[in-house]
Amino acid sequence: MIKDHSKHYNDLTQLIKELGAKIPETIGGFNSLHKASTAEGVLSSKTKELIALGIAITVRCDGCIAFHVHDAIQAGALSEEIIETIGVAVMMGGGPALMYGCEALEALNQFAILEDN
Repeated sequence: MIKDHSKHYNDLTQLIKELGAKIPETIGGFNSLHKASTAEGVLSSKTKELIALGIAITVRCDGCIAFHVHDAIQAGALSEEIIETIGVAVMMGGGPALMYGCEALEALNQFAILEDN
């Protein structure tokens, strides 16, 4: 079954907000860590999002894949860069990463359609 990655992204965003209301210091700390970790530096935000996507694929995290494909596109990643990132993740993670790489490709296809509209 093909996931609706845009819906998954939006659903998780809402759930994170709900969780943030219940444990604000924890979620606020995570949000600060995320913002600091992906900020422009020696590595660009785009590069950092592509690294995060590669890790998301190899650790098999559906939600992370949706977020980092979305955020990589927002940071200016081209489809070709995301596809090469998937390739490196497959090399590092083997067969399971191949399956989640396909999930990332589907997320890319879905988010790209949204970007075009």
